[in-house]
Amino acid sequence: MRLVVCGTDTDVGKTVVSALVVAGLGARYWKPVQSGLDDGGDTAWVQRLLDLPAERIVPEAYRFTAPVSPHWAAERDGLVIEPERLTLPAGHDPLVVECAGGLLVPLRRDWLQIDQIASWGLPVLLVARSGLGTLNHTLLSLEALRQRSIPVLGLVLNGPPPPDNPRTLESLGGVPVLAELPLLAPLSAAALKDQWQASALPHTLAR
Repeated sequence: MRLVVCGTDTDVGKTVVSALVVAGLGARYWKPVQSGLDDGGDTAWVQRLLDLPAERIVPEAYRFTAPVSPHWAAERDGLVIEPERLTLPAGHDPLVVECAGGLLVPLRRDWLQIDQIASWGLPVLLVARSGLGTLNHTLLSLEALRQRSIPVLGLVLNGPPPPDNPRTLESLGGVPVLAELPLLAPLSAAALKDQWQASALPHTLAR
């Protein structure tokens, strides 16, 4: 299985979900565009959390200093993101591609992240907050994916379990909620393994 993990917004837990799926599938991890390099960025964080060997990490195509939108981070560093450098890594082994921010984040001023996702031809696992505001953000994201005929594997909701949002999103969004992740404290590889086994992700993704 090769898939893209993208979010409905920034800071919705994409990197945690990416680590969850990397561990569950025994996959390689690739974040093509990294904006902000605190503690080495998300790639270094995932590698430390899961204690991944180097061969399961695909280096970023672009690493930018500022924690801002990729198009602006690139401009601040005097660069322009070229889609040709974002070609998927070779091979058919399991791969998790983590996006930067939400679907309509610009990679440059004439190229949105969703355009890049469409060019890859991979299905999307969409990550969303569990609480207030998630219905609008998530349904808009699903509509954008549907308009571009990008397949969606399902949703992962992060945060305190809401009483009705999963049912509403499945009904109105037309995709399954595959996992509801609580705040994991401490966050560890073992905790992620437990969440993987308790979710519908193994049945859906391990194919």
